[in-house]
Amino acid sequence: MAAFKPRRNRMNGAPPRAFRRNKAAQDVVVETRRAKRQQFLKKRGIYLLPNAFTTAALFCGFFAVVQAMNVRFEIAAIAIFVAMVLDGMDGRVARMTHTQSAFGEQFDSLSDMVSFGVAPALVMYEWVLKDLGRWGWLAAFVYCSGAALRLARFNTNVGVVDKRYFQGLPSPAAAALIAGFVWLATDNRVPLKLAWLPWVAFALTIYAGVTMVSNAPFYSGKALDVRYRIPFVGVLLIVVAFVLVSSDPPVILFCLFVLYGFSGYFWWGYMAIRGRPNPARSSQPDH
Repeated sequence: MAAFKPRRNRMNGAPPRAFRRNKAAQDVVVETRRAKRQQFLKKRGIYLLPNAFTTAALFCGFFAVVQAMNVRFEIAAIAIFVAMVLDGMDGRVARMTHTQSAFGEQFDSLSDMVSFGVAPALVMYEWVLKDLGRWGWLAAFVYCSGAALRLARFNTNVGVVDKRYFQGLPSPAAAALIAGFVWLATDNRVPLKLAWLPWVAFALTIYAGVTMVSNAPFYSGKALDVRYRIPFVGVLLIVVAFVLVSSDPPVILFCLFVLYGFSGYFWWGYMAIRGRPNPARSSQPDH
């Protein structure tokens, strides 16, 4: 007489009653299906939420170029600042929702190149650098190429340098220097006929482009985790920051990013005086 074999479930191939009583077996099946589903999504699709923020940042960069071509430089500068905010949100959203992907990293780099590399250079050139002739477009090219080199080096040095610091001025902060200067001048109706204005813009553009490819350590802020509690004083400081920025956005934002744009060199010099190594210097040679 043949041995009795329990009827197997058509869905998972396990005996129905025994399977229902075995909680561990159920957990294994659920985890296996979840892993297969996540692997399928990684191969077949992309995460919507973080890439939506990246797409919005890309649109703001393109919109800034269009507005500069239409001689609306104040709107173009504001669009670059909006792109900077969106760029800061997409990475945090991806980490908080565990939706990081290789596609998102590459898409973010391409978006940064448009929003913080091409757009600020073209806005500054169309605004005042074109009055300098070839020196104007050379300065714009130095900035644009600096942004491209900085993004390429950042992608290759992920996991090599200290995460608390950026190696060189980050491209969003460099774009904020350029856009902040344009916004400050247009908001205060500074005459474009002033002889010194194009040369100040020239020096600022060259400085931003060169600093992006330097080894100066700039604080990244990645050590801050919004999921944990902070003292009540921290909330008050946030409120004060919002009040200061809202009082006169062009002046306050430009001053803040000027201080940040020089902070890396000051910290680099301080570390050198104390005999400490540069925390943003990569241990691997650049390619």
